[in-house]
Amino acid sequence: MDAIDAVRPPAGDIPARHWRGGPVDCAGCEYAALRGLPDQRGCEPGHACMQDAYARRIDRFFRWHPEQGNAQLAHPYFEVRAIAARHADVFRLPALAADPDETVRLQAALRLPLAQLRRLAADPHREVRMRVALRLAPPDLAALRYDPDYGVRELVARRLPPALLPTMAADAERSVRMRVAQRLEMPALWRLARDPEAEVRRIVVQRLPPALLAGMAGDADWRVRWEVAQRAERAALAALADDPDPEVRRAVRERRMAAPASVPASVPTAGSRQGALHV
Repeated sequence: MDAIDAVRPPAGDIPARHWRGGPVDCAGCEYAALRGLPDQRGCEPGHACMQDAYARRIDRFFRWHPEQGNAQLAHPYFEVRAIAARHADVFRLPALAADPDETVRLQAALRLPLAQLRRLAADPHREVRMRVALRLAPPDLAALRYDPDYGVRELVARRLPPALLPTMAADAERSVRMRVAQRLEMPALWRLARDPEAEVRRIVVQRLPPALLAGMAGDADWRVRWEVAQRAERAALAALADDPDPEVRRAVRERRMAAPASVPASVPTAGSRQGALHV
């Protein structure tokens, strides 16, 4: 028996309440025969009860009686259906892809076989589609590249096959383009060197071949130029020696004083400027 099951609800805990409202009625429950059984073989109002409106008590009932999962997938209370779905046989789950409640569909998305998961790729609820994006096989993610929710597209950008990743380089959301920049390879990576967001260009500079960084030395954002100063070929540092930003100039001086084979990895330490370098 785990720690949760070993402790009965303390005084003042949420009172037992039927999911339709009113008190729990054991006499009218289909599992009334379990009431007299000891410990986890039975049930207990206010602690482990499928009639209760409190999801934690419903969950405890199904953990005590997981074999009842299949029987309750059509229960009128969505919390019962959702929790039953955690214990039901996998072959019973496809029907839940059309459940009217997103909580139930989310549970289906957590357990459905990958071949069935594609049915939920167009689910109206973002949380369901996000779970789909986390579980779908990478080759099947292409349909979610243009999802209306940026959180879904960001997950897609983390897992999409590299050959398809350039198709997301013009995404409207900065965070999505940042994920693309972290994975995109040359020459497609160069497309993001002129991204309107400095956070995206910084990632590009961190990954471009050093020989190409001289072209980024005139970037409008000091953080991007600082990254250039860290990695550019030493011959390209002259363009940054008189940079208007003191942190960039300091980075150039440190590079010039260092041994030719070394590349400093420290970040600026001038007050809030240090935090501004981290996205």
